[in-house]
Amino acid sequence: MSEEKKAPQNFGTALTKVNDTFMPMIIAQLEKNSIQMSPYAKECVLHAISAINTVLDKAGLTWNSTELDRSTVSDILVKIACFQLNAAASPREVYFQLRNVKTANKDDSGKDIWKKQVEMGIEGDGNDAILARFGRGVERVCQIWKVREGDTFVYPKYKGLDMTPPEWEPSGTGKLSKIVYPVIMAGHDGKSYVEFYISERADVIKNLIAHINNNLMNETFGIVEKRYKATADQLSRIDAKKKELIAKASSMDLDSALDCPDLAPYISPAWTEPHSREAMIERKMRNNAIKKIPKNFGNGAMETMFEESDSEERHPVIREIGPQANGAVIDIGEETGAPVSLPAPQARSEMPIAHEGNFAKEPVPAVRSQQPASAPFMEGLLDEE
Repeated sequence: MSEEKKAPQNFGTALTKVNDTFMPMIIAQLEKNSIQMSPYAKECVLHAISAINTVLDKAGLTWNSTELDRSTVSDILVKIACFQLNAAASPREVYFQLRNVKTANKDDSGKDIWKKQVEMGIEGDGNDAILARFGRGVERVCQIWKVREGDTFVYPKYKGLDMTPPEWEPSGTGKLSKIVYPVIMAGHDGKSYVEFYISERADVIKNLIAHINNNLMNETFGIVEKRYKATADQLSRIDAKKKELIAKASSMDLDSALDCPDLAPYISPAWTEPHSREAMIERKMRNNAIKKIPKNFGNGAMETMFEESDSEERHPVIREIGPQANGAVIDIGEETGAPVSLPAPQARSEMPIAHEGNFAKEPVPAVRSQQPASAPFMEGLLDEE
């Protein structure tokens, strides 16, 4: 009697199983918003999963670790698919990091339970890619000009509708002073024309002030243990101190503010450390130039996701609303999944880990649109058969 042949067993890596779990959900969610997922978008999601896995490995975590908050992973991957941001591109278009976040739950001893949450950030080249794909009337984004203090630069001149292009003679010396984006635009008469979008180093002080303001959100200056326990008089004193610091930053130029000892506790190392300071300033200058160019996503959901990922002005609002949110359970119903608990008031987060350090201590934003299915379906995802 011959032995029965066993069917070949299908083997797959941990990342393959993660991809097989996430990809159908992402495709379904995009189709609900009338967005078709292209082959390149699928490739970007695969690279994103691999990059997130690398971040988890460095932190000693796995996709099934109990200390990992998986509520933001599906939201991040949907954004990756929509904007087609490639984590494997060089230079990078997107990065991932982990941040310690206080949850609404407590352990048996009554102590707060903290979890590590995945966060996404768009790099300068990622914004360039979004501009090339979704810029309104944009035909091509040309090589950017990085103008330094020692260079000779002549601004463009306008006479009616006629423009004299800017002139630039590089010298290679001095700090970065301007970023110029030459963009070829489609004209209404069928003829293409070039627009020059310029951002200044001096204007980055506005980005720095927004960053400081974010980090001051839950600061109490030792007046009270926690802001949410402060009396009206204590809140008034705290706000006065915040306004004093913001006014001080506003009265300085960028480099003076970055070197100010009074502001240093509220500025992340990525802004101040010698190895990353100029890179951060360049990134902000590039972002400031690109923001002047209107985008056309052709889909309301994509526009909202871009604003959530890109707008610095929205971040303090999110962080302000989050701690004040109701901590009660909201029963969403069977169609969207299990009930979701909103976070309780949060304290300042710890330093992000597993990344070069883009942010310092700053208030953690409340968990935005949680994908209810993301946590339950991940349970036991990589269990061995």
